[in-house]
Amino acid sequence: MNEVNEEIGRTIDVDGIATNYHDSGEGYPVLLVHGSGPGVSAWANWRLTIPALAKQFRVLAPDVLGFGYTDRPRGIRYDTTNWSRHLIGFLDALKVERIAVVGNSFGGGLALRLAIEHPDRVHKLVLMGSVGVRFPITPALDAVWGYRPSVARMRSLLDVFAHDRRLVSDELAELRYQASARPGVQEAYAAMFPAPRQRALDALSLSEERIRTIGHETLVIHGRDDEVIPLSASERLERLIDRAQLHVFGHCGHWVQIEHSDRFNRLVAEFLSEPLPSGFEPNIQPQ
Repeated sequence: MNEVNEEIGRTIDVDGIATNYHDSGEGYPVLLVHGSGPGVSAWANWRLTIPALAKQFRVLAPDVLGFGYTDRPRGIRYDTTNWSRHLIGFLDALKVERIAVVGNSFGGGLALRLAIEHPDRVHKLVLMGSVGVRFPITPALDAVWGYRPSVARMRSLLDVFAHDRRLVSDELAELRYQASARPGVQEAYAAMFPAPRQRALDALSLSEERIRTIGHETLVIHGRDDEVIPLSASERLERLIDRAQLHVFGHCGHWVQIEHSDRFNRLVAEFLSEPLPSGFEPNIQPQ
């Protein structure tokens, strides 16, 4: 009997790119944008978040261009322009005009761009362990982006992501390694973040002047013990965005949505639901 691969959801054509995504719940739409770990997919990143937020919202979680089970077109250039264009095209394909957006790490940088370049399409913004401001690349992030497939290297990276090492097992390392070693995945990944990787980080960053233009209510979340993205990056985002608040989770690494999933989900759901845009009513399902 074949096992169901939960990472594979629905497929939609986005400007000729077959895009894998998850669509759960009803109500106001919330776009979840995943991070850039090797072998990542929307489901791997947000598997504990999707069902929780879907009790109140319509949750849309695509595999970003080049990641997961979304197509990797031959000759495509992986950069912020094409990643942002793909996300907007995804919303257009679903005929979704306005969303709240939750971005994790690399996905936070893309969420920032959506808010700046398409402000009318964004209602609220959540940034978790986000890139977006300039900082010297950390050894951990350099190792993440410089990953070459092996179980041992994957296990080492998972140990960096999680503050609580009990969340990391040999079985999880094997699963994530297998995801990173699927045909075409590593080739695309290596093309995204070539050395020197400080250059790739700078390309995901925005000027402080542009960040200051963000007028959306913004929730900035970070793990105090994050080795991948420094807490100082989120502290700067909170200072630059006028309507921002910062919530720091202690005893937490880069995986806030996994290490503190229940509290993370409650915090985000409360922030997104008060108030909802006009025309949307709360859609709270019974526990």
